[in-house]
Amino acid sequence: MLVGAERRGVMMLVHGEARSDDRDLSDARANTSSTVRCRSQTHNTVLNVTRIIARFMPLVAVLIATSTAGAEDALVSAVDAHLASHPDGLEAFSFDRTRYAGDLSSLPIGVFDSGIGGLTVLEALLTLDDFHNDTLTPGPDGRADFHDERFIYLGDQANMPYGNYAKAGRSDFLRELIFKDAIFLLGNRYREEGVIRHDKPPVKAIVIACNTATAYGLDDLRAAVNRWNLPVLVVGVVEAGARGVLETGHPGAIGVLATVGTCDSGVYPRTIQGTLGLAGRRVATITQQGSADLAAVIEGDPSRPATVAEQVAADVRCLVDSHRASQQGAEGSPLTTIVLGCTHFPLVEGEIDAAFTALREDPTLASCIAPVRHYVDPAQWTARQLFRELAAGKLRRRGEASPEARDRLFLSVAAPTSPAERLNADGSLRDAYKYNRQPGQFTEDTVVVPMTRRSLPESSRRLVSENLPTVWKRLDDR
Repeated sequence: MLVGAERRGVMMLVHGEARSDDRDLSDARANTSSTVRCRSQTHNTVLNVTRIIARFMPLVAVLIATSTAGAEDALVSAVDAHLASHPDGLEAFSFDRTRYAGDLSSLPIGVFDSGIGGLTVLEALLTLDDFHNDTLTPGPDGRADFHDERFIYLGDQANMPYGNYAKAGRSDFLRELIFKDAIFLLGNRYREEGVIRHDKPPVKAIVIACNTATAYGLDDLRAAVNRWNLPVLVVGVVEAGARGVLETGHPGAIGVLATVGTCDSGVYPRTIQGTLGLAGRRVATITQQGSADLAAVIEGDPSRPATVAEQVAADVRCLVDSHRASQQGAEGSPLTTIVLGCTHFPLVEGEIDAAFTALREDPTLASCIAPVRHYVDPAQWTARQLFRELAAGKLRRRGEASPEARDRLFLSVAAPTSPAERLNADGSLRDAYKYNRQPGQFTEDTVVVPMTRRSLPESSRRLVSENLPTVWKRLDDR
């Protein structure tokens, strides 16, 4: 184990040069009606091979110790105790393990995110054609790779954005939300028109279609399915995104646009550098921009007055300013590869690229931005990874009719019994309540209901219908 300055040095490696920001959430979201100021955290990471090698073995020791302690922490114990108390899966946040006996290949694939952003991952899964379905060899065959599969999607909209929980000092509660999302997918319980139902099938794989949830919950969930003796795959978007950076292989600096929570975790610099290093590639210059607001603005949150274009412009400007500052007067590499490190952000890729183009008109910034930017959408790479893992585990569903009508999409809403003081005028949870909850409470302050076209805010309906046509067709039009 490392202590004192040596341990702090390792943590500096993990998080790059990120510094915590003591501003509270309300300050982090402060906007004016005419401009959107950059109030979100920016992190710059410039690592070199020598530091990585020198620190690698101590870091492994820290991570192993952390993993061991995590398996025994209070949150994990509370989740396991709740499941043990409700083995039949009839209560909230529980599931029936006996449903995981026998061949699981006919079960659906589960996907969850903190809102509608994960629908970009679902769209990628539904439309992927990168493999031959019969031979499993790379290359399209004119038939979607997941054509025979069914999907269960959960958008935890009532508790979004996930990226702000760590900032509020509620990382353990965020981890609990991630456990609850996964348990919903493993179980059969939801509500429809006020009635509790138990007819949702369990899933054979869980795709964490949320970068923040991957950063804070991937290890938890992989350890949990092993502890619960479930033959369920767990795939996260960050590893796949790092693989995308490697395989696209463009020279120049890398920018990561993500939530504050994802940037605070340091997961993208750490995973990208590790992936590049294992492939024998040079260490990259990585600049992160953590946005406290963009995901919520995309979802049409009425408490965020900025337009998408305004918020994108502010966040992109912060990213470029930070990258420029990191060059310290030297002629460095321009931002060439941009990782869309929040599943909401591919929905506004056009606005993001337009913001970079506009900033290149500023002669003081033009050298910091490549004339042509290359965007890495982790959703595409996640779909490829899942196909390979299902094939390797012989879990692909084959030879059945198209399951289009059997895909089921859900979202969370504030519980109908919620006291008025917890709610905004539109019925959503107030931030003052949302970000002050403690873990270990297995009561339903939010409930899961079917997602329909009408249940989405108008701005979300427009984004999905215009950008995710395959998902849109599968949404119930009630």
